[in-house]
Amino acid sequence: MESKTGKVKNLSRRSFLKFFGGASLAGVSLNLAGCGQPITAEKAVGGNGWMPTQYNEPGSWPTNVRGRVPIDPANPSIIRDDQKCILCGQCIEVCEKIQSVFGNYELPIKSEIVCVNCGQCIQWCPSGAISERDDINKVLKAIADPNITVVVQTAPATRIGLGEEFGMPIGTNVQGKQVAALRKLGFDVIFDTNFTADLTIMEEGTELVKRVKGELHHPTPQFTSCCPGWVKFVEYFYPDLIPNLSTAKSPQQMEGTLMKTYYAEKQNVDPKKIFSVAIMPCTAKKFECQRPEMTSARKELNDSNVTPDVDVVLTTKELARMIKRAGIDFTSLPDDEYDQLMGTGTGAGAIFGTTGGVMEAAARSAYYLITGQQPPASLWELTPVRGMEGVKEAAVNIPGFGSVKVAVISGLANARKVMDQIRAGNAPWVFIEVMACPGGCQYGGGQPRASSPPSDEVRNRRAASLYKIDTNAKLRNSHDNPQIKQVYADFLTAPMSEKAEELLHTHYISRAEALVAKKSERNLY
Repeated sequence: MESKTGKVKNLSRRSFLKFFGGASLAGVSLNLAGCGQPITAEKAVGGNGWMPTQYNEPGSWPTNVRGRVPIDPANPSIIRDDQKCILCGQCIEVCEKIQSVFGNYELPIKSEIVCVNCGQCIQWCPSGAISERDDINKVLKAIADPNITVVVQTAPATRIGLGEEFGMPIGTNVQGKQVAALRKLGFDVIFDTNFTADLTIMEEGTELVKRVKGELHHPTPQFTSCCPGWVKFVEYFYPDLIPNLSTAKSPQQMEGTLMKTYYAEKQNVDPKKIFSVAIMPCTAKKFECQRPEMTSARKELNDSNVTPDVDVVLTTKELARMIKRAGIDFTSLPDDEYDQLMGTGTGAGAIFGTTGGVMEAAARSAYYLITGQQPPASLWELTPVRGMEGVKEAAVNIPGFGSVKVAVISGLANARKVMDQIRAGNAPWVFIEVMACPGGCQYGGGQPRASSPPSDEVRNRRAASLYKIDTNAKLRNSHDNPQIKQVYADFLTAPMSEKAEELLHTHYISRAEALVAKKSERNLY
């Protein structure tokens, strides 16, 4: 590059990226994905076999991809290493076409870069330029403090993803080894998020029944609320439908709240000295734990010195790095057990980790909540809501209540289509499960990359492992979990009691003011 003085000036990669971003914003249109040539299926990295289902048709691979999605340097979930970015445009492809976020607002926007923190761009990035924000040192600092009790929870999907980081077959259930590794790393107490997945079903299911019966002034269809990427998507693009979101917190946030209230009270531990960690398959969980609403323990205890309900979220991959750095031989670890009080989950809680799992778990307990009878065996394998299709529907027949129509959605582009249908008044469903990531949590942004980009083959193998956990479980209904019965008897009283609503429910905000109308022609950078 020649400067104004006529001397040759070396242009660093960072300067080039800065220049390119400025040029793009100025209206210069460049096709960087294929060095000026459109990408075709034949030219795509990995050949013809690597495209997900939606690109199986000849010629359907995107053309004229260019640039990259903007990532805020302060994003709590994801970061980008400019030295690794090759400007291939794959992050644009997944964010715009599969997640329906990028391209649905005008650049520059008013106050922030729009991101739902799902991390699917991580899974699609071929050069590893995009990754989760690393929070390992925060956890190590807490573990090293003898005055702090470090309590950790593990999500359903981490146990069927973690083993892949150590060369184990896709979908291997390493629950016992995961617990053993956490003990070796120095965590004081280890709980299972499957416990609060069951608790979520009790709260969300009770809320649904009350909505349908007209006992709550909230509309139907009721949307699930355990996926923070999906919740944020609604807050950005469909704020008028926020009342349809269940007010129930996610299992992660319920568990964090109970660690600093229920567990602290039972074990006589100072809540101010509890450091709450969540091991999650999801990068959006890092954003969720920082939401200002997620300080229920602080409010309940009326103590400003109590830290947020969940202090730090680590992804499955971050946990794997911790284990490797500690020199732990993961594959040789003997299985260990979760600590009790909040360490027992049912098969219904386990299948939260895949698309359709929340709906299937909810159907079982909704049947019980309405009829007082145990659900039939047909609800233990609700096949219409299983599988990797982006939109699935089913009808659940409940005696004395009739046929309840439900829908299951994964991938936010699919959600957008259904939300538009609801806005138009053409929604036959009573209850809708939505997961931001295609296939659900088991291929969230924080999970190991078993294929690039994610494939349905991997998703199906991981899902099969979760369904196997459910099938083999001694208890398969959330309402049968003895620890759930105990927490209500000893602490919460009943689903949606005053105390349960204070601790386990939340509210949402409109983020629509950050958006401006989409242009037909926009600049990408």
